[in-house]
Amino acid sequence: MAAGVSTATVSRAVRGIPGVSAATRERVLKIVERLGYVPSSSASGLASGRTMTMGVVVPMIDRWYFATALGGADRALRAAGYDLMVFNLGGAGGNRERVFHRSMLRKRIDALLVMCMSLTEEELVSLRALDSPSIVVGSNLEGVRHVSIDDPVAVKDAVEHLIGLGHRDIAHLQGTGEYGFDFSVPLLRNEAFEATMQAHGLPVRPEWTALGNFRAADGKAAAARLLDDPGNRPTAIFASSDEMAFGVMMAAAERGIRIPEELSVVGIDDHELSEPAGLTTIRQRPDEQGAFAAGLLLAELAGAARVQPGIQPHELVVRKSTAPPPSPVTT
Repeated sequence: MAAGVSTATVSRAVRGIPGVSAATRERVLKIVERLGYVPSSSASGLASGRTMTMGVVVPMIDRWYFATALGGADRALRAAGYDLMVFNLGGAGGNRERVFHRSMLRKRIDALLVMCMSLTEEELVSLRALDSPSIVVGSNLEGVRHVSIDDPVAVKDAVEHLIGLGHRDIAHLQGTGEYGFDFSVPLLRNEAFEATMQAHGLPVRPEWTALGNFRAADGKAAAARLLDDPGNRPTAIFASSDEMAFGVMMAAAERGIRIPEELSVVGIDDHELSEPAGLTTIRQRPDEQGAFAAGLLLAELAGAARVQPGIQPHELVVRKSTAPPPSPVTT
């Protein structure tokens, strides 16, 4: 062997298994890279008793956050010689029983990522029966290990940006749980908006609260109701996702309402279209969250201690969609 070590040592070095010195591992990996070697997942599975496959449960695969987080997880897994098996619940919830009670219990996966959804007690029991590591990405779930931003703080940063510009008449375009899935994110963001407004002595007006379902089209329809009364129009709208904020911007354009001169808009996500749209937003990185979560599980499978992940970073990105409110018209 080119590295001057046994085949077993090479296998341990490539798969990140303990028992190989740092110097030997580095030497082996350099030769592996030079030779273009790709580890066989089936051979590794035979040696370790594992499937070399990690499962990912997604409520729906056609949403930006889920697809982006999934891409990050897949990148980390491929680099480690692992395959990714997607359990797409398809938006209707009918696949949950199959996924949690049959597919996983057949030992088809070594570990599990759950994307942004709450789990029933029965589903948690099924996960524990796997005797395999698992983690939730994108939701802050009580009693469950998760990788996510601090949603209440993120909302506070977004709303206080508007307040700092001088806005007092601020509407909220809320997201909701879709298709019967229980998401913690909408509730956390709704509560944080109300708490931030109240902390600054500002009213939360029911007529300025609308449901946008985390989608641009639904956000546009909801924003239309907020903007159609010129005599009772907010000067700013906080949208609980960028896609809904895009809907607000479209609704404003159709009504000749200038952004940011007459209406400020801020979202959460830093969607790939946010920069070209000039949207002020809270940036999070679902691709990095997915990769980080997958990396934690891979490390545990390699023998590392179970780690409680910390809060993932977010930051306010100020672009062209926010400005001070228009001056009152004097007569």
